[in-house]
This record gives sequence, structure tokens and C-alpha cells, in this order.
Amino acid sequence: MGHNQALGRRGEDLAADYLRGLGMAVLERNWRCADGELDIVAEDAGSVVGIEVKTRSGLGFGHPAEAVGPAKLRRLFRLTRAWCSEHGRRWSTARVDVVAVLVAPDGSAGIEHYREVGP
Repeated sequence: MGHNQALGRRGEDLAADYLRGLGMAVLERNWRCADGELDIVAEDAGSVVGIEVKTRSGLGFGHPAEAVGPAKLRRLFRLTRAWCSEHGRRWSTARVDVVAVLVAPDGSAGIEHYREVGP
């Protein structure tokens, strides 16, 4: 596994633990369909949440959340709707969140959670 893959996997693990700490249930990780992939699918107070996790080891390429632009958000909404459809869940209460993880050189990590982001 390359450095970026390992960093991304670590970020997703940290994000999943963080979300569980908020009381959210992680339903699925790395769910794929023909349209793409959702990093995490969670449930928060009965609502389905499609979550994009962006991890960086520095700010040289910008803040991790900056990598999620309007086109990516539209795709995340499509993917979340597809997950809901496949699993018989209501889309009307679903939302999309972004979790940005910044891993410092000493291995510590900071997490920022953006709830109910929109395209």
C-alpha cells in the first residue's frame, strides 16, 4: 500500500472513530456502485449520512475540505441516494457530510466535521 493509500485509510479509520464518538452508527465503509464510492455511510438520529473523508499530511495542497468542490458534492448526493435506494432507506432525511483529517508529522491528527454540505 502506497503512502497516500495508507494516509487515506488512516484518515478514514480516524473519521469512523470520531463519528462513533458523536453517537453516529457507521453502517458501511467504502461502499461502491457504478457511479463511484462513498467513504462512509452512517446513521445519525435516524437519518442516513453519506460521508466523504479527505485526509492530508500538510496544507501544501490546501485544506483537505477544499478538495470537495461542487461537482464532487453533486456526485456524493447521487451516491447517497443510490445507497438509500439499494438499502430501502428514505432519501428525504438523508444528508452529505465532509470530514477533513489533517495528520501532523508527529502522527497526531485534527478533525473538522462539516455537516449538511450542499452542492
